[in-house]
Amino acid sequence: MSELLVRPSGTSGKVIEITPQSAGWRYVGFELHKLAAGETVSAQTGEREVCLVFVTGTGRVDAGGRALGEMGGRKSPFEGKPAAVYVPGENTWSVTAVSDVELAVCSAPALTSREIVVIGADAMSQEVRGKGTNTRHVTNILPETDGVADSLLVVEVITPGGHTSSYPPHKHDRDALPEESYLEETYYHRLNPHQGYAFQRVYTEDRSLDEVLLIENGVTTLVPKGYHPCAAIHGYDLYYLNVMAGPHRQWKFYNQPEHEWLLGR
Repeated sequence: MSELLVRPSGTSGKVIEITPQSAGWRYVGFELHKLAAGETVSAQTGEREVCLVFVTGTGRVDAGGRALGEMGGRKSPFEGKPAAVYVPGENTWSVTAVSDVELAVCSAPALTSREIVVIGADAMSQEVRGKGTNTRHVTNILPETDGVADSLLVVEVITPGGHTSSYPPHKHDRDALPEESYLEETYYHRLNPHQGYAFQRVYTEDRSLDEVLLIENGVTTLVPKGYHPCAAIHGYDLYYLNVMAGPHRQWKFYNQPEHEWLLGR
């Protein structure tokens, strides 16, 4: 199996764990916890900031010693906006499942002292990107424009069956602002219906990295560098939760020149 593809380790508890050390990079961390009703997960953020995203289910959240109440509620990541909480460095957090919960824990280096923020549905903008069979639907959970985080960028994307996304191919692997920013990235994938599959290619200009990945329900893709388009096959919608971070909290990407003409269609 490709080192860029992380499969769930089980069906309960912490089923995905990606750290900078395991990924061989510097910034992005990602975990997925599956909790049955009544179960609790908790942690300290330490030198990292965290965005908790309720992929599905409802839970009670405590952070920084404060009870933040119940949040979440959607039964599928294909239904409406998620609930999310930003927890800065040197804090504690816990989530107790009220119903079965899938909780994503997105993390990156904490650089300053910040406030805990409940990211409500009203704060999450939504947009449609692309045209024709390159159309996809985006929910901005933690965008660079919000001023909430030091490093983290978090977004959800739904790509309808038969469509492409992260396309035309683009990359963000050079620290060369204002033209391009260096951002590591993870994709947590879900499919609807769940038995479907999709494809993702991760490749560099010189093809020193060039892999085509079979995307099945629940896997996570690592994108350390290079272009990384996705293709959803007919009949199966593709969801992914993106986590990005780097030395600057800016998303400036570079389109692969030979395919940039597609933007004009």
